[in-house]
Amino acid sequence: MEQAMKDFFLFLSKNKTLNSAAKKWGLRFGASRFVSGQTIAEAINAVRKLNQQGLVCTLDHLGEFVFSVEEANESADYCIKTLEAIHQSGVDCNLSLKMTSLGLDISRELCMENMRRILDSAKKNGNIFVRIDMEDYAHNQVTMEILNELLQEYDNVGTVIQAYLYKAADDIDSLKDKKVNFRLVKGAYKESPEVAYPNKPDVDENYKKIIKQHLLNGGYAAVATHDDNIIDFVKKLEKEHNIPRTQFEFQMLYGIRTQSQIDLAREGYKMRVYVPYGNDWYGYFMRRLAESPANVKFVLKGMFTK
Repeated sequence: MEQAMKDFFLFLSKNKTLNSAAKKWGLRFGASRFVSGQTIAEAINAVRKLNQQGLVCTLDHLGEFVFSVEEANESADYCIKTLEAIHQSGVDCNLSLKMTSLGLDISRELCMENMRRILDSAKKNGNIFVRIDMEDYAHNQVTMEILNELLQEYDNVGTVIQAYLYKAADDIDSLKDKKVNFRLVKGAYKESPEVAYPNKPDVDENYKKIIKQHLLNGGYAAVATHDDNIIDFVKKLEKEHNIPRTQFEFQMLYGIRTQSQIDLAREGYKMRVYVPYGNDWYGYFMRRLAESPANVKFVLKGMFTK
C-alpha cells in the first residue's frame, strides 16, 4: 500500500497539466509547510528566521518544466537575483539549482552558458556556494560531466550523489582528487532496478558506504537525511576517524523535523536547511508527499480542518 501511494505521487509529480494549474493555485493544500514562499523576499525572510535559530540554509528556486530558451534564461536570471538578495541581506545561505531549469534538455551549450553566468554572479556576491541538484537517472551522467568541466574554472560548485544508484561510489571516486563538496542523499526519483537498488535496506547500506568513502577521501560531505540511524552513523564516524566538523554538515528539508534541526545545531554541528521557494512548486511538493505517508496525513488534515 505504501509503495503504491509513493508510485502514485511520483506519477502525479510529472503531470504537466497539473503543474501548470498549480502555478495559479498558489501555495494551497499544505504546500506552504514545505515551500517557504513564492517570492525572493519571502524566501530571504524565511532564511533569516532560520539563521536566528542557529541554522544555515540553501535556497532553491523551484522549476520543473522548461521548454524554451527564454524560460531557461529567465530561470537563470532568477538564480542571479537570488544570489544578489542573499549577498545584500547578509543571510548565511547557499544556492541550489536544477540544470533542467537552465535549459539542459534544450541544449548543453545553453545550460553551460547559464551556469557560468550564475557562478560568476556567485563569485561576485561573496563567493556563494552553488549546488547542482541531481535529477533523475537520465540526467545523471551529463550532470557529472558538466560538474567536472565547471570545476576546472570554479571552486564554488558541487552536486549531489544518490545512494540508490549503483554507480554512486564510482562517481565519488572519479572526482576524489578534487575534494568535491557533495551532498549525499538516498534518492527520491523512481528508477529502474537496472540502475538503482530496488530495496530500502540495500539503499541504506550503500548510503553509509558512500558517506564513509567520501569522508575518508577527504571530501566535504553534506549528509542530507532525516534518518536518525544515519545521523548516529555519521557521529560515530566522526569520533572513530577524528573527522573534523569542518569537513561535513547535516542537511534537512524545510518544514520537516524542525526540532531535530535545532537540536543538531545546538550540539555544535553545522545544520543546513534546504529552503525551496517559487510558484513552480507542484513537482517538488508531490515528491515530498511520495516520501512519507505522514506528509499525506498532514495535508489531508489541513484541507479538512479549516
